[in-house]
Amino acid sequence: MTVGAWESALGQEDSAGLAGGGRDAGHGDSPFRAALEAAQVGIFILQDSLFKYVNPHLGKLFGYEPMEMLNRMGPLDLVLPEQQGFLQEQMAARARGEPGEAYELSAVRKDGSVFSVNILGAPASYNGRPASVGTVVDVSDQKIAEQKIRELADFDVLTGLPNRRLLRDRVTQLLATAERQETPLAVMFLDLDHFKRVNDSLGHSVGDELLCAVAQRLGTAVRRVDTLARLGGDEFIVALPGTHATDAADVARRLIDTCNHPYQVAGHELIVTASIGISIVPQDGNDFEVLLRNADAAMYKAKELGRNTFQFYAADMNTATLERLMMESSLRRALRSKEFVLHYQPLVSLQSGLIIGVEALLRWQHPDLGLIMPDRFIQVAEETGLINPIGDWVLCEACRQAQAWIDAGLPPLIMAVNVAPVQFRQNGFIDVVAGALAASGLAASLLELEVTERTVMNDADINIGTLAALHRMGVELSLDDFGTGYSSLAYLKRFPVAKLKIDRSFVRDLETDADDQAIASTIVSMGRNLRLTVLAEGVETRQQLDLLRRMDCDMAQGFLFSRALPADDVAELLRAQPFMNQE
Repeated sequence: MTVGAWESALGQEDSAGLAGGGRDAGHGDSPFRAALEAAQVGIFILQDSLFKYVNPHLGKLFGYEPMEMLNRMGPLDLVLPEQQGFLQEQMAARARGEPGEAYELSAVRKDGSVFSVNILGAPASYNGRPASVGTVVDVSDQKIAEQKIRELADFDVLTGLPNRRLLRDRVTQLLATAERQETPLAVMFLDLDHFKRVNDSLGHSVGDELLCAVAQRLGTAVRRVDTLARLGGDEFIVALPGTHATDAADVARRLIDTCNHPYQVAGHELIVTASIGISIVPQDGNDFEVLLRNADAAMYKAKELGRNTFQFYAADMNTATLERLMMESSLRRALRSKEFVLHYQPLVSLQSGLIIGVEALLRWQHPDLGLIMPDRFIQVAEETGLINPIGDWVLCEACRQAQAWIDAGLPPLIMAVNVAPVQFRQNGFIDVVAGALAASGLAASLLELEVTERTVMNDADINIGTLAALHRMGVELSLDDFGTGYSSLAYLKRFPVAKLKIDRSFVRDLETDADDQAIASTIVSMGRNLRLTVLAEGVETRQQLDLLRRMDCDMAQGFLFSRALPADDVAELLRAQPFMNQE
């Protein structure tokens, strides 16, 4: 019924004393009144914050006789104290003549029990004065049903723990947080040893009771911020945010010890042990399925080693851990023994074919293993903090070499140096850059620092200050891997960068992938409109080069021109300039 229909009907009933006017609400025999009295929803008339009419169903909902409520009680008497402020706002709005929308509150019955109601009110007039009318519906059964549906969807029916669906959601959120904050995350796959024997010998009901007891006990051994879930059968998963490998090992030992104590189940004393596999973010994966699969593989390795133990995942389980420790030790030795070298890849102008710069690329000249590419050791260097002294050395050596070429009579050229995220955020990074320039004598305008989108967009407001300070020094800035991160154009406009580098992933299939062509063309157009130089990396074919030229891309680098070369070979290239005026 519309508000106008309510007001018309109420006006007719006022003289009959529907809910006031000196007569009892129980008198009157109009069809409208009969409908209100028979309705199976609560109906009320409210004026001056007091009920002027309540139908029998409303009184029944709250456990009152209607006469107990009339002119004595109002809505504020029927809700929890913490919700009275919101309800007052709704009542005031109706009194001002503002229409309302349905809302839910927790109502209180006469006996003190609490239940959920849905309320819909509307402004009206009663006895010639402003009032409001409304309905109240008990939605407790609906809320219980909704909660049951959520539990069935997200929680294991037997143990009440999160199921695989909810676990996936939580781990996905934890992964996003771990990436954003650069913090670790451990995932454990726990499987009870020989659980099938319990089911086979004592029956599934005893097995189910044992699983519930295990779940309850495991829950006492993890933190509130951790997620304990049941994957199915006798398999449990524990997600541990902010947990490094060392701490994960301590948790695994605690869980195994917790499981080992006897259980009293259905008159039986049962002892079960557990095998646990552990995967760590980021080295063992960066998505839910991979982490789960790797932790599962590590768990089976623990079973192979005799059960009642734990193992970390690795491609070759224990060997990988040993190799990592050896890698860290070798990197420290490499720094002391000056085993690192730089190779340089030409940066070519697509208009003239002139080599106008080089990118310094790190190599490890291992005394036994030969030349090692950075993809084999950079991650360990970043995780151990060695990237800072290694990166500082790269900066100093690149600046020294650039000035050495100038001193040898070669024309000045841009020296591009990659800056790792950890290195960029270290205290004193600006001083390191200034020191490298001062020690080498290289002009700041010839040094170009390459930082990735993700590096600058993480705490962008803070990083803008570092970028601005480098820009004031005269150092050129380049945004590497552009298009693979999450740059905001608003920030891009504020970043004092001079160059965008199209990531090689968009160049690799440039001849055949229309989407890659569109992305590369868009980046070139964007760079031109923002007055930035655009460089494409990973150019390997003539067709890629022709497409980039047609897009008016400024510069390129890649195997089509040259691999990264030692300094002496680069000097020969700079003298020969073999790419000039090539069609």
